[in-house]
Amino acid sequence: MRRREFIAFIGATAAAWPIAARAQQGERVRRIGVLMYVAADDAEGQSRLAAFTQALKQLGWSDGGNLRIDTRWATADDIRRHAAELAALAPDVLVAGTGTATVAALLQATRTVPIVFVLVIDPVGAGFVASVAQPGGNATGFTVYEYSMSGKWLELLKEIAPNVTRVAVLSRHRLRDRTVRRCPNRGAVDGGGVDPDRRARCW
Repeated sequence: MRRREFIAFIGATAAAWPIAARAQQGERVRRIGVLMYVAADDAEGQSRLAAFTQALKQLGWSDGGNLRIDTRWATADDIRRHAAELAALAPDVLVAGTGTATVAALLQATRTVPIVFVLVIDPVGAGFVASVAQPGGNATGFTVYEYSMSGKWLELLKEIAPNVTRVAVLSRHRLRDRTVRRCPNRGAVDGGGVDPDRRARCW
């Protein structure tokens, strides 16, 4: 199996485990680095990692056999150090297991090792990828949110409250700029008679 195929396989497995594949015999041991932004005893984090390794095993990749998985459990104080450690191991692929913070740290550590991310709200707005269709760079993955759906929010709002003519956006500070810029989308606003308040309310 070529490296690109292996990376695609890891990405699909990390998302939903829908692919059936088998590792070819006689290949070198593949290596995956996993960065988790939770404590090592976090129940949900352990559950995600267990599901990941179990799915890989079912598809022919066994940690300690034809595969080695290096995991780092990070905090805000050491996430960059752990990301650098994983990148230095020269794995075939890095998995950003718990969202935006892990992707940012891994991208800071390497621009060559492929990175697969999961649970990222807005990878385009965060600057992790150029676009959903053509990610570019060394990062790709799965988003849990699609900002183009913002037009539907306004449609539903107008159905519930037809007299609404002005809306405001509430967002976290780190997401403020891209939330205000991309939500709601301009086309939906122009056609719906709604004036968006572009001053995001942040916390």
